Amino acid sequence: MLKIRHKSLRFKIILGACLFILLALASLFIYLNSVTYQPSEQALSDFQSDSKVRVTEVKDGYKFEPTNDQQIKEPNIIFYPGGLVEPISYSPLARELAKSGHRVYIANMPLNFSFFGQNKADSFLAEYPEESFVIGGHSLGGVFASRYALEHSEKLKGVFFLASYADEDGALKDTNLSALQITGTNDGVLNKKQWEKSKKNLPKDTAFVSINGGNHGQFGSYGMQKGDHKPTISESKQIETTVMAMEEWFMQMNITPKDQIPK
Repeated sequence: MLKIRHKSLRFKIILGACLFILLALASLFIYLNSVTYQPSEQALSDFQSDSKVRVTEVKDGYKFEPTNDQQIKEPNIIFYPGGLVEPISYSPLARELAKSGHRVYIANMPLNFSFFGQNKADSFLAEYPEESFVIGGHSLGGVFASRYALEHSEKLKGVFFLASYADEDGALKDTNLSALQITGTNDGVLNKKQWEKSKKNLPKDTAFVSINGGNHGQFGSYGMQKGDHKPTISESKQIETTVMAMEEWFMQMNITPKDQIPK
């Protein structure tokens, strides 16, 4: 009789612990969802396929590419979203890059934290293993994109940072990767001291671009971010300037598709 009571008590304790864990996880999920930045109307509109850009859902995220496959040019671009930002919020940036001819992947991170999905790029690289790729991200996404690049430098050509930096675990200074850093002068979220300190982790020939009047959140399209400063340029202008800087970076990297290399 005593053994039965002990087993019953043990079962109740285990059941109670499981229910507590489930309740805690559910509460965490509800909280994170409540503080996650949602895509703007513009972002939702740019997420739709049209005559110029084809948008498809793929394993681990979304793909934007020119509707005319003959116009696709390298490098392909892998993008990691900022922390607590829905990936669709970066549709305007991805669309403009696709209109320029690139294939763009936006990773869909668990709980919208790249911390939980650092290796999401694996499936994107596997789609076109013979083509060139760059990887990068916004804010926290850039940090983990850099960490991924360090571990897979042989598969990539470069890393770009939008209001972001390479930390010690993603130091690229001893790799052959090219790097691009883009920031806005009105950024109120980026830790400027950490950003300055982290420059030592980048290659010597890293390109730095400062967008006058740009802020932290306008690399995406999800409204004002907490702690950010008001921009003095439009969201479309900041994205346009970002795309131009990336295109110039690609030219400096001298990436030529294999089928265009003279024989």
